[in-house]
Amino acid sequence: MISSVLVANRGEIARRVFATCRRRGLATVAVFSAADAGSPHVREADSAVRIPDYLRGDLIIEAALRAGADAVHPGYGFLSENSNFAATVREAGLTWIGPTPEAIAVMGSKIESKRRMAVAGVPVLDRLDVATITNADLPVLVKASAGGGGRGMRIVRSLDELPDAVASAAREAAAAFGDPTVFCERYLENGHHVEVQILADAYGTIWALGERECSLQRRHQKVIEEAPSPLVDRLGGDLRERLLRAGRDAAAAVGYRGAGTVEFLADERGGFWFLEMNTRLQVEHPVTECVTGVDLVGLQLDVADGKPLSGPEPSMTGHAIEARLYAEDPANDWLPQTGTIATFDIPNVSGYFENVAGIRLDSGVTPGTVVGTDYDAMLAKVIAYGDDRETVARHLAATLRRSRLHGVTTNRDLLVGSLLHPDFLNGTASTSFYADNSPAGLIRPHPHPDLAALVAALADAAQERGPLLPGVRSGFRNIPVGYRHRAYLSDKSEISVRYRFGRDGLEVDGLDGVDLISAAPDRVELDVDGVRRAWTVGRFGSDDVRVVVDGPRGSLELRRLPRFTDPSARLPAGALTAPMPGTVVRLGVTAGETVTAGQPLVWLEAMKMEHVVRSPAAGTVTDLPVTVGQRITQGTPIAVVTADD
Repeated sequence: MISSVLVANRGEIARRVFATCRRRGLATVAVFSAADAGSPHVREADSAVRIPDYLRGDLIIEAALRAGADAVHPGYGFLSENSNFAATVREAGLTWIGPTPEAIAVMGSKIESKRRMAVAGVPVLDRLDVATITNADLPVLVKASAGGGGRGMRIVRSLDELPDAVASAAREAAAAFGDPTVFCERYLENGHHVEVQILADAYGTIWALGERECSLQRRHQKVIEEAPSPLVDRLGGDLRERLLRAGRDAAAAVGYRGAGTVEFLADERGGFWFLEMNTRLQVEHPVTECVTGVDLVGLQLDVADGKPLSGPEPSMTGHAIEARLYAEDPANDWLPQTGTIATFDIPNVSGYFENVAGIRLDSGVTPGTVVGTDYDAMLAKVIAYGDDRETVARHLAATLRRSRLHGVTTNRDLLVGSLLHPDFLNGTASTSFYADNSPAGLIRPHPHPDLAALVAALADAAQERGPLLPGVRSGFRNIPVGYRHRAYLSDKSEISVRYRFGRDGLEVDGLDGVDLISAAPDRVELDVDGVRRAWTVGRFGSDDVRVVVDGPRGSLELRRLPRFTDPSARLPAGALTAPMPGTVVRLGVTAGETVTAGQPLVWLEAMKMEHVVRSPAAGTVTDLPVTVGQRITQGTPIAVVTADD
């Protein structure tokens, strides 16, 4: 029997597996790279072994043997769907907590898996030959044959875009999976991504533990997932029965064993087609655990131990929604963000991986965690569970809004806007949701930025001179004095705060009806038009120049502005800087070349994804100070474009 488990992964999924192992009294072993030496999953394991790369299967197996582990759990990503790694783990005498290498190999190729599914009677979309695609076939989706997670995928809506899309997808697939093979298939503009959770033992029993819907995606990576599927609930009939049957048939066609997910693209008429099978635990597995009451990691351990699935097939009760917190800026082309987590506080959470008060948190970060560009941008998953879907969505949105997330820009405000959008609340949101609704439009602006800046100014004053109280009029003089002045930057807008303490209390230039209750460096309470409200204040960055004001109506990050600008910090007019750290993989222009507005200039790779920097205006490239292969930091000048006007 399994007694000690090494997780060949990092972050949130490693912590998730360790949680079940601890409950079962199993020893845990972590592996970690140099970048992850201080990560939570390393601290929580009973023992840990440093390796240079999570893709070095030989070193992972060596680590398991040295640490005394007798089983390997692959998590997701990295080597989780590598059939050679699974076979090597078995050859080393270790228990592989996953499907057979043969099943992984078949389902790991989207081309071969679709052929098998067609034979098994599972509906599939026809594969298109790139050389023969015509306008009648458009739009099409270019997909990497190996891997997943949205990497190596491009939507093509005109034939002119096809060659570049194929080349770019192949480059990204090669970088992410080591296999540049891509293919094309028809793209459904308003489809729904519906998937079936499968669990199979070694004795022929196959469970389909309900379905999930993951239609809200950006760059073909999931953002919000839920169980059960609102599309299936809305259409009714025999759709759920047909989906679950197709999931079982897909697993049976390859002699599947363990946990896996069969993914489908469905339409509003109840048709659905096989996309792929993920031969591992999915990121979104918590929503299935919430509605079925099972521990999927525990069942993986049971199946790997040779135990049969016993009892009736679990069914779904209630509703669960998961939101993925990413370190990214959705309003700026979803660019990944880096930095150090200063504050990470999700309300109503008393412990990780547990459903408390209807909220569960699966997280790979804690305060102090450094977020770099080496790995995926996902920080955590916040899951809400309850009886009614709309109530669950609103509960999750409120929890996210009240969370304190400082140090790194995240997609939190986008998640809140998405969860409260009418199309999501009524269950009709499709895979085109973010194409139809721009992130900037979904992110609701802070309702009172001037008030938040005042809060920051009072908190900063309290940090410098001590707490401010109504009975202690800091700065009060019998002779009237001028206003105290502080300036902050919110996004690209400067907010000037002018205040003083007079005979009648706090006076704010431009804001009436505001009175001070108390102000401390980390908390400010004001009376605004007869209504008392409190805000918390956090600081991070060099010399605490970034100030975050959290309140019941949202959060606002401000940058404290100095009184005078350092001339050496100024960039030349027309300078474009790197939006995130990464590696230059391609240059689209040369110095001296004329460009049009929106023309691609430089391609950067970060977190295994390509990002394009485009010219903001028509003009001339007067400087191009970077080269292919160069690693650059965020803010590095990469091009200078002198506009025609």
